[in-house]
Amino acid sequence: MNHDIDIKKVRLNCFRQSKVPGEFMLQMRVPGGLVNAKYLSDIQYIAETYGNGTFHMGMRQTFSIPGIKYENIPSVNEYISNYLKEVEVDECNCNMTVDENGYPTIGARNVMACIGNSHCIKANANTKDLANKIESLVFPSHYHIKVSVSGCPNDCAKAHFQDFGVIGQSRMIYHPERCIGCGACVKACEHHATRVLSLNKNGLVDKDPCCCVGCGECVLACPASAWTRSPQKFYRVVIGGRTGKQTPRMGKTFLNFVTEDVVLGMFANWQKFSAWALDYKPEYLHGGHLIDRAGYHRFKEIILDGVELNPEALVAENIYWAETEYRSNINVKPIGKHKTIESNREVQD
Repeated sequence: MNHDIDIKKVRLNCFRQSKVPGEFMLQMRVPGGLVNAKYLSDIQYIAETYGNGTFHMGMRQTFSIPGIKYENIPSVNEYISNYLKEVEVDECNCNMTVDENGYPTIGARNVMACIGNSHCIKANANTKDLANKIESLVFPSHYHIKVSVSGCPNDCAKAHFQDFGVIGQSRMIYHPERCIGCGACVKACEHHATRVLSLNKNGLVDKDPCCCVGCGECVLACPASAWTRSPQKFYRVVIGGRTGKQTPRMGKTFLNFVTEDVVLGMFANWQKFSAWALDYKPEYLHGGHLIDRAGYHRFKEIILDGVELNPEALVAENIYWAETEYRSNINVKPIGKHKTIESNREVQD
């Protein structure tokens, strides 16, 4: 059956075009990557009734169901209305109308998260809870943004390769009266973190505060509880990271040791910044590119407008990204059956 299909409109509805004409893949958002297991029966029903019987764990922690015929999209949208109400509205408090039309936009992509401190012994933050709060500020919106939340500086959720990456941190408190001078924390920091700890001549621990990333490895290693985490939760915010063909790059630290209120205040300004950068005309252009377009200092001015920084907060004065640009002046010389690249110039910004 031939259809006059508006691919952009269907994509906005969270259905992705297939290599098979007239077939699409539904991307069901799973904010924070954690959802009640009861919804697996819904995934199975959609996959077997309207799809090809399979589903893919999407790279952004979505339930992606391929093989859906274009003519069945309205039925699928009607079926997922209860899921949208319970997951997007009831859990995330997203300001959206739930009806038979399915997702209103694909703009703000699914906020990713590792399992966080609901399970992981290394995590400093409840990643699911924070992801839900961020969703309520950025979704639904036609302005595109990719966000990931990692519970600790191990960064399992790949925050460094998102428009905005949020990483859970802790401030460590040293209790010298408990210290037995075993050096376990020093070894842990040396092997797993940033090597800022050392034993002094008195058998106590010295710390160079310059480069502590707030990971908590010292706390986990200490047998005497001489290191403890501060009850106050902190976060690092990394911006401008991305994959892709033309200009892949790793993000850089924008904010360090900020509180949840600062993180949420920043995301509350995201749509305002996007609207300004795009002259109030949404395009399929992600956050890192908008920061590049606006310039770091203008971005910083708008995104932190009205945000009250906590006393411990650090803000990057400047950010210099190292970025690979692929040029067309590559000389390829044949050698036998193979080709070798004589020169591939990389431009570092």
